[in-house]
Amino acid sequence: MTIPHDRLLRLQGAHNIRDLGGYAVADGNETKWRAALRGDGLARLSAGDRAMLLGEGLRTVIDLRSRHEREAEPNPFEGHPNVWFHNIPLFGALAPIEAAKAAVGRFDMAARYREAIDRCQDQIAQVISTIASAEDGVVLFHCSAGKDRTGIIAALLLSLVGVDDDTIVEDYVLTAAVAAPLLERLRAEAIARGGSAELVDSFLTSKPDTMRGLLTHIAQAHGGTAAYLATIGLDPSTLATLKRRLTSPVA
Repeated sequence: MTIPHDRLLRLQGAHNIRDLGGYAVADGNETKWRAALRGDGLARLSAGDRAMLLGEGLRTVIDLRSRHEREAEPNPFEGHPNVWFHNIPLFGALAPIEAAKAAVGRFDMAARYREAIDRCQDQIAQVISTIASAEDGVVLFHCSAGKDRTGIIAALLLSLVGVDDDTIVEDYVLTAAVAAPLLERLRAEAIARGGSAELVDSFLTSKPDTMRGLLTHIAQAHGGTAAYLATIGLDPSTLATLKRRLTSPVA
């Protein structure tokens, strides 16, 4: 898959910050550039990286990591005078290093994604509503690798506005194509903390079938993304606001 120049933000201290813009939407529009960014951990951002993100219009950061993860690697935008910061922990069992320590036997990432959808509905609703109600400007939501917790939120957003499943899967697997240095670091850290190499490798992959299985689960168990989001408490006006925020006519 060719990666548009504007999709991956090339930073010194992060390897998986990507724009969700430029994807075709079923109604003939497309997802809006510089509306929503998905990303990995921000603790290693340089001063230049932070300035670049602010220059691109960053105004809201949603950190999906646990308190423990934030203490280990503080978020540089927490307390920033020009950024609205929100910490909404989403299913800590998807954190790469924690997953490595807890996993016994074969690690089933697809099952973890389904569990997140079914068990973390309050948190997911809070994340989605925070994006919908954010101040004007770019919203960046992230976890540690930018693949699992972040990938679930990205999939819900793209699916809601009408991006097709194949494109959502392609967006998910981009982590493997763009974030090799990040994945190598996370792999080394997870193994150093007690994870077996085989298990670590199994949860650091971004296989197409993992995301496709999540989308199938949402469709079959919850009636589709819009129905799922409505069921977990997001009203029609919030969903309409989100669609307006994330889409625009094709240029």
